[in-house]
Amino acid sequence: MIETFKAFQVNKQDDNFSAEVTSLTINDLPDAEVLIEVHYSSVNYKDGLASLPKSTIVKQYPFIPGIDLAGVVVDSKDERYKVGDEVIATSYEIGVTHYGGYSQYARIPSKWIVPLPEELSLKEAMFFGTAGFTAALSINRLENSGIMPDKGKVLVTGATGGVGSTAVAMLHKLGYQVVASTGKQSAEQFLKEIGASEVISREDVYEEKVKPLDKQLWSAAIDPVGGQMLASVLSKISYGGSVAVSGLTGGTSVPTAVFPFILRGVNLLGIDSVYCPMEERQAVWNRIAGDMKPNGFMEKMATEIKLDELPIALKTIFEGRAQGRMIVNLINS
Repeated sequence: MIETFKAFQVNKQDDNFSAEVTSLTINDLPDAEVLIEVHYSSVNYKDGLASLPKSTIVKQYPFIPGIDLAGVVVDSKDERYKVGDEVIATSYEIGVTHYGGYSQYARIPSKWIVPLPEELSLKEAMFFGTAGFTAALSINRLENSGIMPDKGKVLVTGATGGVGSTAVAMLHKLGYQVVASTGKQSAEQFLKEIGASEVISREDVYEEKVKPLDKQLWSAAIDPVGGQMLASVLSKISYGGSVAVSGLTGGTSVPTAVFPFILRGVNLLGIDSVYCPMEERQAVWNRIAGDMKPNGFMEKMATEIKLDELPIALKTIFEGRAQGRMIVNLINS
């Protein structure tokens, strides 16, 4: 029987805040149907928010962040999951109101769990995590709206982030001509190595003023940024094109006109990876393991860390200094 295990826990009492690796027992975990030995998790922007002293994510302390996890079932009250099954759990309330993946063991409701596709390893699953799932869901929605490689260039904003970088690699694998937008001049080589055919600056997409309609540049876009950047992107999408938006790091207000929608038939597709229906969730994970899985992606894009390296990693991603994906190894922590 497991006596103690390690977890990265945030805690707050009055004005005293802590974020550190600690020892817990199984009895410290919330009740749920499936107990998982967590092998890997990942680092996401939302995890960075959860680690702040004045977090808008965490409502009750102590708490274990980590919106992603992949591991092996060690106990289950649900007959669909057996001891030894390899599984993925992302989104829903994990790492938000329910103890998350920065723990060597986790109890997770069975309805939040996806069986690991045969073509993916647990480590690969957490390379993608919520960010990769969001990118894949965005591509899936774009294709359902009629976007195909022969329609023209596809823009990816915030291209060095988790959603952006995996979107670049996946689109390239599928045969798209990818234009990557970034505010980091030093990232051009990295973005071209993972599949961008063209790298442009953030200012090439949006600079101070948004026109109601601008020159048609891209057939589609994946935008994890939002705000004025999204408004500018919409004005530059070709007739009948689509934009899949999944983020708000650029702000929640989108000062756009109606013209892109009624004069060019542009589609704005909202991407929700948190409460995405399970049937669609499983189908997208199967695509991630199949036709969307880039060749040699982890070697170029992933950094592996341990639990005690999380404070620095979370600060890096929250400050926008991360590049690619960071995977948390729980087995060797």
